Formats: sequence, structure tokens, C-alpha cells
Amino acid sequence: MKKIICSFLLGLYTLCGIYAQTWTADNGNGTFTNPLFYDEFTDPDLIRVGTDFYMVASSMHAMPGLPLLHSKDLVNWNFVTYVFETLDLGPDFHLEGKKGVYGNGIWAPCIRYYNGKFYIFVNINGYGLQVFIADRPEGPWTHKNMGGTIYDLGVLFDDDGRIYAVHGYDEVHLIEIKPDFSGYVEGSDRVIIPKGSAMGEGHHFYKINGKYYIISADYAPVGRMQCARADRPEGPYETTVISHRETMGNGQGWWTQGYGFWSDIPDEGDKFTFQPPSDNYFSAVPLHQGGIVDLPNGEWWGFSMMDMRSVGRLTYLSPVTWKDGWPYFGVEGNLGRSPRTWFNPDTGVETEPHAPYQRDDDFSSDKLNPVWQWNHIPVDSKWKVTKGTLRLHTLPARSLMFAKNTLTQRAMGPESTVTVELDASALKKGDVAGLALFNTPYYWIGAVRTAEGLMLRFYDMVKNVRTDEPLASDKVWLRACGDFRNDIASMAYSTNGNDFKTIGKDLRLGYQMHTFQGVRYALFAYNTNGKKGGYAKFDNFTVDEPLADRSKNLPVGKIITLTNLANGERAWANPHGMLHHAASGSKEFNEASCRFLVHDRGKGRVALEAADGSGFLTVTGLGLSGDVRLMKKESKASLFLWQDMLWGNCMLLSLHTNRFVGLNPLTGEPYAADWEGTRPDRKDGTVFAWEIYSEENASK
Repeated sequence: MKKIICSFLLGLYTLCGIYAQTWTADNGNGTFTNPLFYDEFTDPDLIRVGTDFYMVASSMHAMPGLPLLHSKDLVNWNFVTYVFETLDLGPDFHLEGKKGVYGNGIWAPCIRYYNGKFYIFVNINGYGLQVFIADRPEGPWTHKNMGGTIYDLGVLFDDDGRIYAVHGYDEVHLIEIKPDFSGYVEGSDRVIIPKGSAMGEGHHFYKINGKYYIISADYAPVGRMQCARADRPEGPYETTVISHRETMGNGQGWWTQGYGFWSDIPDEGDKFTFQPPSDNYFSAVPLHQGGIVDLPNGEWWGFSMMDMRSVGRLTYLSPVTWKDGWPYFGVEGNLGRSPRTWFNPDTGVETEPHAPYQRDDDFSSDKLNPVWQWNHIPVDSKWKVTKGTLRLHTLPARSLMFAKNTLTQRAMGPESTVTVELDASALKKGDVAGLALFNTPYYWIGAVRTAEGLMLRFYDMVKNVRTDEPLASDKVWLRACGDFRNDIASMAYSTNGNDFKTIGKDLRLGYQMHTFQGVRYALFAYNTNGKKGGYAKFDNFTVDEPLADRSKNLPVGKIITLTNLANGERAWANPHGMLHHAASGSKEFNEASCRFLVHDRGKGRVALEAADGSGFLTVTGLGLSGDVRLMKKESKASLFLWQDMLWGNCMLLSLHTNRFVGLNPLTGEPYAADWEGTRPDRKDGTVFAWEIYSEENASK
């Protein structure tokens, strides 16, 4: 079944002309829909310099590292550079030994700008605080190792020129950094927020209107964002929660058990088990680990990340509302929660929607597209881009996670399919090369040169099963198909580039803390006989994202039905003049009173008019149960901001209350517009399955 679905979707995308479409948050109508990127951009930090915004993220063990992005509008981002090509702090960075630096390396960087220079600070486990300094974001960047252990730090250049860092988990420390970055001011390390104050980690340190703010993330017992405030850098601090419960209708995914920080590299034959997801337990999913940034016009915006199953941790943008001196994520009337879709920041800049990276690569350039990163430091003499192909020379390795010169890029969610051409003609005996779903555990498909000839091999690390088929030709097309909503993947191959055969299906994906990354698509080549072998040639790597084109997800001008996921009942324009619900099988279920015309009111705003002529959905009063009314005359209270939840799901955000339309499925009450948001399972009464009305589906 997976094979049929995957092949059908690929054909459909090509036919519709959206084959190369990639995710961008910008809806092109003055709104954006989170996440900013649907590939991993974890532990983000963001600053404004004049009218320019710059953002960095963790890159763990991947090389080059520390990606730096630039934006003029906070929604559309451009890749600027990697701050370093290689960071060589020892043999483990070259994938030597039993551990490498999987899941370590670059964690939670902090970017700052002061007196004409850019600074990025990051602690590397076992190696201390690293500082990168440049006059221009494009570089060159100089590097200093300050030593010490300054975990998940936030840095502040104070008005008097002193440089402070806050760090630690639960118990928050303040330490002063020497202005020449040669070390720390002796005796300056102190506890400024004691344990038991509900603070977390991943600190972001600011001075705003004379007060000092520390924003941190906590994951115990569940994800949320904390803020601390004081009149002096050393405190005393008071603390409060500024964002909570915000999963945007996404739940915890499958989790690989038994592999964490500093685990030995897993080998083929090792045992793997998974913890299944829970429908509604938050875990670390809700928005956490981020900070705030201001606009020249005085607006404030929040940025943070969310655990999004096996695709990794994604970055989100939230409006910020100041209240009683605290920067709450969310809008007035619904503080602490963030809309999935909201109006673009008012930067005064209009930008064509675009993504930071070109993900396809035909290797026609003399260098790799910036989306690519190596797994650890590569052996540069053993790879090259030449004659329109990527050439990977095989080096000895016991199995894939020990193989040097593995080239990766982050998997794209929520669904994506990658295809690559492999020319195996130059492989020697014992060589293996192919395409991998690279993670802990991993799966791969590729070509193997054996004593019996060239074989097509699929390897399933969870089952520790190899499947071999003879290859009559040296050229083969390899494909991986990832469904990151359900943490499931498949792999396939073709000998003619058109007809693909699925050889691995229902492959369980999971998140874990061994690589501390989401799934990556990887190109690899290594030798299993302990020798330097031949080489593999890769060409025409393509990425297809079926859900990236969201242009038809706002059905303006269409008559639709809205079926609540909580009870399977349709929204109904009740004769009493309020929005109620009609059960399947009832007389009203298929009548015009359960259909609504979607009027476009610009910038993602819609008005919903009942098809039976009873009026426009309009929120009155406080939006309490019974306050979602049918009014003959449309007004500002009739405006809703459509929230695209993908997969034919939506929410309706009332711009009168800044809360969502919903019902309690247990009480039988009519609809209200006072709901804060939705649960991970989307079955609390606030999420609808929408469908364009037709006679054919009227009775479904």
C-alpha cells in the first residue's frame, strides 16, 4: 500500500507542476504559517542589527557547522554562511574511536552584536566555551576557545561594556567574561537564581528599558518557557511562565530507547526498541528554548523551537505582548499561547516567499549546495564534485555510522521523498554505496560489489536484515519516502528511473539523543573489507514535498463543510441563531445550514456565511458558549483568521476575542470563541476537517 501511495503522489505532484516546491512559512497574503522551516533548526538564537535580522542554530557533529541565516522580515530567511567549515578539537571530530562526537559538538549557540562586531558563543561538551568573532556576518570568523563549562548560555554586553553570561539548568549562574575573551573574571561566578525557581536551560539574556530579563526553557515535567526579571544583573530575580501548552496540535512521536549522550556508536546487530507516542502527553513538545527580538517600530516577536517527532526540532515565530512588564508569547486575550497562522511582522519590507536553501542538487557546480553537511569532519582528498557528479571514494568502515565522508541533509517534513542516481561502475569488491535514512537506528539502500557481482542491497537496522537482489546494470535510482507525521518511512529503487520497486516499507523512525538530530537523508560509500576501495558517483538528487504547496488550503470562494474532529459532527447554523452541531444521520447534517461560503477578506482573514441564508458567523460578547452567532449583517466581529493545520484540518481564530472557535464534545453546548488552542490529538473540539461541498460527498 505504501508503494502505491508514494508512486501515486509523486505522479500527482509532477502533473500539478509543484514537483520542486519546498516549504516556506510565508503564505503570500500578509500572513505566515508556522513552522518557519519544516526541517530541523534547533536551539535558535536571533538578533536585530538595524533593519537586519540574523539567526543561528545548533549543528551538533555536522560539518560545516553553525548555520547563519539573514532576514529582512523575520519570515523569509536566506542562508548567509556556516561560521566554520571544520571545527577540529580532536580525533573524535574525525569519527575516530567508539563514540565520535555524535549528539555533541555545537549546542545552543548565542549570537550577539556589539560595537561593530558579531559574536557567537557556544559551549562544546568536554572542550569549553567557544567564541567566534567577525566584522561581517559573511565572515571571516575568528575562533577562540575559552575553556570552562558554560552550559546553554545567554550573553549580555551591558551598557558599561561588561560582558555577562548566564548558564546552568534549574540553578542559574552569572559569570563575567573578560573583554579580550581570554577567560572569565576571577571570582565572578555566582548563583543568581536558586534551584526550585522553575527556571530551566537554554538561556537568553537581555536588558530592556533598564531591567534584566532571562528567558529559559524547561522540559520537566513538560516543555514551556520561563522568564526571570531583575533590576540588576546579579538579581534578585522574580520569575513567571510566558509560554505554555502550545503544541499547535502536534504530539510526541516515537522515541528510540537506550541510546543517549555519549553512547557508543550503535553497530549492525544491536537491539532497538521504541517508546510509542501518547495522544496528549506534552513531554518536551510545547514551544520552548527561544527568546525575543524587537522591531524598529516597537513590535516584539518571540522565537522558539518545538520537538516535532523524527524530523527533529523546528523553529516557530510568535507575536509577543507585553503585560505588567512581562513579554508573553501570544496576543492580547490569549497570552501564553501562539497562533499557528498570524500576520507578518510589520518591518516595512515586502519579500517574495522563499526558503533558505536549494535542496535539489545536480552537482553541476564545483561545490556542494549549502544545504549539505558532512557527518563529522570529512577526508577532503576522498571526495569531489566533478563532471556533474558527486564522487565519494570508499574508506574502510565496519558499518554506516562509522563511515567517513557521509554527506547529509536534513529531512523535510511533514512528508518528503528524495531520489538520487547512483553509478556503481567504479565500486571495488567490498564496496557499498547508497542512500540512507540516517539516524539511530538507520536504514539504507544501495549497491554492493560482491564476489558474485553487483548487488542491490537494502538494510534494516531495527530487524538487522539484509535483502539482496542482483543488479544487471551499474546505474540505479534510489529513493526514500518519509512520513514524519507518523514516523514511518519506505525505500525503493529503479533500474530505469521511472518504475520503482519498494524494498523496505513501514520503517519505524524515532527521535533520540544519540545523534540529537532528526532524520537525515544521507549519501554514503565505504568499504567493508578494511580497505580503500573504488568510488561511487551520485547525480540528480531531488527532494519532493507534497504538502509544501499550501495555496489551496484556504478555500476562499468555496462552499465548505466543517466537521469537528472531536465528535464527527458538522458545524450547523442552528435556527436559534447560533453555531451548533449536527450529528451524522440527522436531517440537518446534509442541509444548507451545515454549509458555509468562505469569503476572502484579505491577509488570511475570512468571513463565513451560512449557505442557508441565515447570516454570517459573528462572535458577540466575550465569545462564550452561544456567542458564535448568525448575523444578517457582516461586521469586524465576523472576521476569522484561518489556521491551516494541514491534512485538510483547520482552526478558526476569532479576531474579536483572539481565541479559537470550539465546543466541548461532552456537554452538548453550542460553539464558543473562547478556546485557548488545541490539544496534540486535535480532538478537544477546536479542530475541523474541512471539505469543499459537492453532491458527491454530501452524504459521507
